[in-house]
Amino acid sequence: MMLEQTHDKLIAMKLFGMAAALKERLSRPDHQDITKADLLGLLVEDEWIYRENRKLTARLKLARFKQRAAAIENIDYATPRGLRKTQILELAQNRWIKDHQSVLIVGPSGSGKSFLAQALGLHACRSGFSAQYLRIPALLTLFVQARAQGTYDRLLKRISKLDLLIIDDFAIASLAEPQKQDFLEAIEERHGSGALIVTSQLPVTDWHEYLGGGRLADAILDRIVHNAHRIDVASKDSMRRAHPLPHGGQSDI
Repeated sequence: MMLEQTHDKLIAMKLFGMAAALKERLSRPDHQDITKADLLGLLVEDEWIYRENRKLTARLKLARFKQRAAAIENIDYATPRGLRKTQILELAQNRWIKDHQSVLIVGPSGSGKSFLAQALGLHACRSGFSAQYLRIPALLTLFVQARAQGTYDRLLKRISKLDLLIIDDFAIASLAEPQKQDFLEAIEERHGSGALIVTSQLPVTDWHEYLGGGRLADAILDRIVHNAHRIDVASKDSMRRAHPLPHGGQSDI
């Protein structure tokens, strides 16, 4: 009876991880001789793990990654494309995120840019950082919608709070002047307070011309390119064709 009351009180106090583990641990044969102090420690650990898993689930929901296989441990280094494992392992230390720096991933279509970006993003989420993945068209659409709904400032504030913003397919299409300004606002709001990943098929040396030159292009690139880590990937054959997965899935792409 006391066990049931304890379980109910744990639920009432929202200690769901501890409550779920209480009966299971007490019924385990290998726990029969465990000390009360050790049992308490294990139950506290169960609660901690439960809460950490819930936080990770929430971070992944916010991130909206598109490729479920995209993870550091699934990166393909065997296919020749100039990818350096030492650089990826260094980035996996997350110092660049803590220092609010950028990672620029450039290469042809199908070379694995999006996969790498999301793999680094997933690793960030696993490490406790908040992240969000957005293709550049989706990001610009958010600004159009926010302006129409009168929530522009709210959107900028939400973007600024992310530890990591991933912008995929930068320079995939030409930008109108208002779109360039929106992009600058998004970058400016995060400058010095959040990390950034940008992927693009267009070489970084061509970004200034793509943005139309002038002060606005200077302002955008100063915030993106300065102190950025660069990953240049090349692939003769699309990674999508090289590593197909069942049911239309894809591996390191």
